[in-house]
Amino acid sequence: MAARRGPTYQKVVLGNELRALREQKRQQAEREGEDSSRWTAEAVSARLKFSRSKLSRVEAGEIPLPKVGDLNALLDEFDVNDERGRADLRQLHLDSLKVEPITSYRRFLPSGMPRYLGLEQACVRIRGYENNVVHGLLQHEDYAAALLGSAKVVEERTTEAVEQAIRARMERKDLLVDGREVHLILLETTLRTCVGSPEVMRQQYAEITRLCDLDNIEVQVIPGNLPTYRAGFNFTVLEFEALDSVAQSDGFGSITMWSKPADVGQFARQFEAMAKAAPGPSETPRILKDLEEELWT
Repeated sequence: MAARRGPTYQKVVLGNELRALREQKRQQAEREGEDSSRWTAEAVSARLKFSRSKLSRVEAGEIPLPKVGDLNALLDEFDVNDERGRADLRQLHLDSLKVEPITSYRRFLPSGMPRYLGLEQACVRIRGYENNVVHGLLQHEDYAAALLGSAKVVEERTTEAVEQAIRARMERKDLLVDGREVHLILLETTLRTCVGSPEVMRQQYAEITRLCDLDNIEVQVIPGNLPTYRAGFNFTVLEFEALDSVAQSDGFGSITMWSKPADVGQFARQFEAMAKAAPGPSETPRILKDLEEELWT
């Protein structure tokens, strides 16, 4: 099944197209000996009476372009006269303004998470590393409930917020069965940390083992006694068919994302180093069985 290309993905694609059109004008100005500074995002925004950062943020896919009039103004500025090309961009613009299914949970999610989840739905490959908790895509519902419930008072969350966050996390797992490649790395120390109760941990181990049976999912565990590299914080790299890869990391109450190839490449190298050193995915069920017998029986 192909990845779902929702509004967030379309927003990034539209931003890329607009950036490419602006860059063409800048490069043309340089070739013709004209002032290329007229074609910075800030300069174009100023001429069209946008806010200073609006075009830059639209190009980055961070915010939508809400008015078709703004799109037409940009296309006029960039001398896009081909009607078919303009029509294609208008359709892309309309698609980018549709509502993501995850929007209903927006107010219960950390800043930046709705955008990340929209891109996650559109990717074709996920590579993720978690160093403190079980990766969200692997979490059993009872594990998620215990994890989020334990932080309820400290983080001043309402019962509704916790319940909706659990529901969003479980619905997120639907993408695991649509065939995209998912490769996740966990630490043994994480799996030794009791969340909820021994019964919850047994259920969590069983859930990881179940998911390992899916052809498109690989899970590796770095043993605590293995002297190898471990990244200092969690991250995920998303790969797409028609977009450059992006990387993200969770922080307290917010999500940080990187799209520059050099930044994403650094995360990819960290992941590959850990994947190369850790026992292979076929060893994960055995590792979980041994840990369960040692800790939770």
